[in-house]
Amino acid sequence: MAARRTGARPELADIVRLHGEPFRAAHRLSAVQHRALRAIERCRTAALGGELRACDACGTQRYVYHSCRNRHCPKCQTLAKERWIAARRAELLPVPYFHLVFTLPHELNALAQGNPRALYAMLFAAASETLAEFGANPRWLGGEIAATLVLHTWGQSLGQHLHVHALVAAGALAASGAWVRPRRGFLFPVKALSQVFRAKFLDALRLAFAGERLRLAEGTLALAQAGAQRNLLAQLYRKTWVVYAKRPFAGPAQVLEYLGRYTHRVALSNERLVSLDRERVRFGYKDYARGGRRRVMALAATEFLRRFCLHVLPRGFTRIRHYGLIANQRKREALRCARAALGAQMLPIGNICAAPAPPESVAAFWLRIAGTDITRCTHCHLGTLRVIKHLAPQALRPP
Repeated sequence: MAARRTGARPELADIVRLHGEPFRAAHRLSAVQHRALRAIERCRTAALGGELRACDACGTQRYVYHSCRNRHCPKCQTLAKERWIAARRAELLPVPYFHLVFTLPHELNALAQGNPRALYAMLFAAASETLAEFGANPRWLGGEIAATLVLHTWGQSLGQHLHVHALVAAGALAASGAWVRPRRGFLFPVKALSQVFRAKFLDALRLAFAGERLRLAEGTLALAQAGAQRNLLAQLYRKTWVVYAKRPFAGPAQVLEYLGRYTHRVALSNERLVSLDRERVRFGYKDYARGGRRRVMALAATEFLRRFCLHVLPRGFTRIRHYGLIANQRKREALRCARAALGAQMLPIGNICAAPAPPESVAAFWLRIAGTDITRCTHCHLGTLRVIKHLAPQALRPP
C-alpha cells in the first residue's frame, strides 16, 4: 500500500489505511460499507493498477494509478459531478428556482440505521408527493411542477441528519398548456408543507410497521411491540417537522452553481481534514448552534470511521431523483411543452432536442476546469506523456 504522504494534509484514504483494520474488527459492517472502505483505501494506488507514462521529449517517467470510482470517495466525485451537471443544463427552464429542505426528526435515526433503503425511500416519496400535491392545487399553482431532490444523510459533525434538498422551478405547467407562475412571491407555505410532509411520511411508516417490513435490531428492538410503535408515531405526530425554504435562485446559472455544491457531495471532503495520528482525527466543521462559526472537532479514529459509514448508501440506491416535468420517462415532451408555454423553445445554455454529447475525457475535463493539461510533461513542460506500459494491480502492503 502507498505510504502516507509525509507533511501533507491527511486524506480520508489515509485514515482508512491506518485505522481501517481495527475498526472493521470492532464493528459489524454491511457488504456495501466494506466495499466503500476498501475502494477508498485503494483509490489511486498500485492496488488498482494503472499506467507508466513517459515524456516523448525528455524521457521523464510517471506512474498514474486508476481511481476507484466509488461514489463515497471524495477524490472521485469532481469529474462525475461535472458530467452530471453538463447533462442537466438542457433540462433547466428559464425561470427562477426555489430551494427547499425536508428534514426527518432525529428520533428516526436508529430506525434508519437498520433500514436505510426503506426510510430513505419514504423520505423521497413523502417530500416529492407533498410538492406535487401543492403544485397541483389551484390555490397555489394548479399544474405539474419540475423538481430535483437530492438526499443528504449527514450534518457537519458527521452525525445523522436525514434530509433532502429540493430544487423546484418557480411555476407549473397547467393542463391547458399554460405556464402558471407563483402569485404571492413565494412557492408554497412552509408550515403547511411541513404538516403534509409529516402526515405522508408517518402514514408510510405506520404501514411499514403493520406489514412488518422493517428490520428491528439493537436500539430499535422495543419497536417490535405494537404499543411501542403507536407511541413512536404519536410522539412524531406531536413534533413540529422542519421544511426550510431558501430565497429563490435568479436563473439557470445560479441553479447550476447550487447543483455543483450539493449533488455529488460526500459526507466529508478531504479539504475539511486537519490532522491524523495513531489515535485521533481532527476535522473542520461549521457550528450552526453558534452562528455558523468554523471550529475543529477531534474524534477517536474508530468513532470517525463509524460516523462516516453511517452515510454509505445502500447498493444501487439513487440519491438524486427527478419528478414531475423532468421525471426520466417523459421529460423530453414535458419540457418541450413547458418551454413552448414560456415562449422559450431553447435555453441559452442548451437545447433539449440536441443529441447528447459524448462523455468528456478526463484530459479535456481538467483542461477546461483547471486550465491544466495533464498530458503535458511537468518536468520539461514541452513533451507529451505517453503510455509505455500498463500496470497490473498489486497486493496491498500494511501502512
